[in-house]
Formats: sequence, C-alpha cells, structure tokens
Amino acid sequence: MTQEERQELMGIVRELSYEEREVTLASGRKSNFYFDGKQTTLHAKGGLLVGKAFWQEVKAFGGKIDGVGGLTLGADPIATATSIAACLEGEQVHAFIIRKEPKGHGTGQWLEGRKNLPPGSRVVIVEDVTTTGGSSMKAVRRAQEEGLEVLGIVTLVDREEGARENIEGAGQQLRAVFTRTQVVG
Repeated sequence: MTQEERQELMGIVRELSYEEREVTLASGRKSNFYFDGKQTTLHAKGGLLVGKAFWQEVKAFGGKIDGVGGLTLGADPIATATSIAACLEGEQVHAFIIRKEPKGHGTGQWLEGRKNLPPGSRVVIVEDVTTTGGSSMKAVRRAQEEGLEVLGIVTLVDREEGARENIEGAGQQLRAVFTRTQVVG
C-alpha cells in the first residue's frame, strides 16, 4: 500500500465513517462520536484500500498466515478484501466468519469457512473498530475453541479507549490501521 493510498483511505474513513453524535457503543459506553467502519469497508474504493491496508498489517505478524476473519458483520467485508489482497500477491489466506451464535440448522457451526482452515491454522482476527477490545477478544476465544492459532488482531480504527491495553493484557497483539487521533486529530 502506497502512502497516497493510505491517505486516500484515511480520507474515506473521515468522510464516510466518522460522525459526531451521541451513541451507545457495543461496550455499553456512551460516546459523543462514532465510527461506522462498514461505511468504508462496503464502499468500492474503500473496500479495495481496506484489503490492501489490512494485508500489509497482517503480514507484519510474520510467518505463514492461513486465514483472516472475525465476528460477523463488521469483519466480513474486511476478511474478504484482505483475502483477495493476499491472493493478488500470490498468497492463499482464506477468509472466515465467526457467527454471533451457532447456526440454528444443518451443522450448527460457529465458524464459516471451516473447510479451508484445519485445526492448527494460523489466523488473524480482523475488526472494523475497537473500543474496549471486548468483541475482538470474543472472536479470539471462539477461534481458539475452533482449534485455530490466533496470532493477533488488526482493526481499521482504534478508538483509543482501552482496547490496546485490554487486548495486550490478555496476551494478544493489536495492530491498528488508524487511531482515532490520526483520523480526527
């Protein structure tokens, strides 16, 4: 990813995903600003740039990476875009989706894309926005319960409200494409 592409992605995040308004976050906290990462990850150029940016961050974990994924819905377009970006560089990094509850019929599985990722596969959890890291750690635990080796977490935007401390305190590494400070000053 070039510096120009990174700046373009930041502009898309700033324009489409950042809002100043009162919201209740997934953590239950109240906030006067909001990042809706899906507005960027589902945008044509935004999705392309997200894939490139995440692939760059995922490669930083080193060694063979077998998969990228996380909790549905925020992680879904990121995992797919990252998998495609990796494939364009000749790497086979499969996307996977972790359900919020097990499938109610058929196999009752938690993880979609299972056949591409046998037990012991090395994976990275992806997330659109982190606040406290609770959702990311839920994805880590579920992936580990499915027999995957989690190398760390990559987020599009770290809101800088405790996610890094909580995630690293739990023994995982967090890499952020952007921090709130970088996006909005």
